[in-house]
Amino acid sequence: MPEGILIRGIGSFYTTRTDDGGEFVLRAKKKFRRLGLTPMVGDRVRFTPGTGEEEGWVEEILPRRSAFVRPPVANVECLLIVLSPEPAPDWLLAERLLVECRRQEIDSVLVASKSDLDGGALAETMRRDYAAAEAPVFSVSARTGEGLEALREAMAGRLCCLAGQSGVGKSTLLSALTGLDLESGELSQKIARGKNTTRKAELLFAGDLRVFDTAGFSLLALSGRMEPETLRLYYPEFIEYEGQCRFDECLHDREPGCAVTAAVLEGRIAPVRQERYRQILAEVREAWNARFD
Repeated sequence: MPEGILIRGIGSFYTTRTDDGGEFVLRAKKKFRRLGLTPMVGDRVRFTPGTGEEEGWVEEILPRRSAFVRPPVANVECLLIVLSPEPAPDWLLAERLLVECRRQEIDSVLVASKSDLDGGALAETMRRDYAAAEAPVFSVSARTGEGLEALREAMAGRLCCLAGQSGVGKSTLLSALTGLDLESGELSQKIARGKNTTRKAELLFAGDLRVFDTAGFSLLALSGRMEPETLRLYYPEFIEYEGQCRFDECLHDREPGCAVTAAVLEGRIAPVRQERYRQILAEVREAWNARFD
């Protein structure tokens, strides 16, 4: 039975691409609905090709290595978290995305877009604050071409997805990276928020690049209900201080004798990382306490 990867879905029809570049239009069998399983762009599937003008069928969805609900994409291997000088960076969204990447074992990359607007100042801030976050920082400009080749090299051979708030130029950046003519919106001068121009998920191929063109992520909530005790495990800077706090179950919040807080005060961890961690921890606690409501 042939295998392929789902590259787009429209209604109840899915297009799959085989490793040799062939494309087939398929429908999902009813058994997936009974199983509570919906095919996602990025899924590896086994399928039966159609005959004549009839569509084929998705027979099996192979195990996913990762999955996002909104947008519904699967098997992301590298998430590019895009921020820009304008609109002002949504740092909490970036933090949530970094946590989700660690939780799902997805590689993460921080991208300072529109570097021509600030001379690379945003990238320097990201390198300073996230030096120990295990997420390399790239300074790029779709307008001037700065940094695009280095970013392409980092993306090559991996199933990638761009994420970030509206208006940071994801579609424009994606066009510049792939050479494909993708629609992009103009930034609203009134409220400095972008128009979300990407309406569906699609997997694009351009040379060595495989990258999702998708909307979403601008209002990411951490998937599932996470135990508050586990959040600290998704912050690489905190790991070396495990077991050094006064209390065994220290959440690195405001407990006395916290080794992470001491490291922040001594300049070994960026203060903004702990500050944003505390904000997300409060959200996680609230969701956890309300899980039975």
